[in-house]
Amino acid sequence: MEQYEHTCMIRGDGGRTLRGILDRICNKWTLLVVATLDGSTLRFSDLHAQIPGISQRMLTLTLRNLERDGLVSRTVHAEVPPRVEYALTPAGSSLIPPALALASWAIEHVPHIEESRAAYEARAR
Repeated sequence: MEQYEHTCMIRGDGGRTLRGILDRICNKWTLLVVATLDGSTLRFSDLHAQIPGISQRMLTLTLRNLERDGLVSRTVHAEVPPRVEYALTPAGSSLIPPALALASWAIEHVPHIEESRAAYEARAR
């Protein structure tokens, strides 16, 4: 807890800034968009097609938030019809290693988590 408390006190806001950033980057859609854009520049329709289950509205909101936070760049090409492409910024690309580490942890712990869930459900009945 000492490391967390130290990190939260850096800004003097009781961790509000840190929690806001973690809420953004730990969102399932954020991680999927970032992973999909890793090493690619994609149009909205291509992103939408590659991320199963995301609505157009949620993809739009996620991309806007990532652009606002400086993790995704949005490039509008002056063509008819207009072409808009999205890519990770260097800050967005730096999110890939920790996201992969988190995914690896989840994969490694799936059996334990599934066992624990089954035991919990059995006790609840």
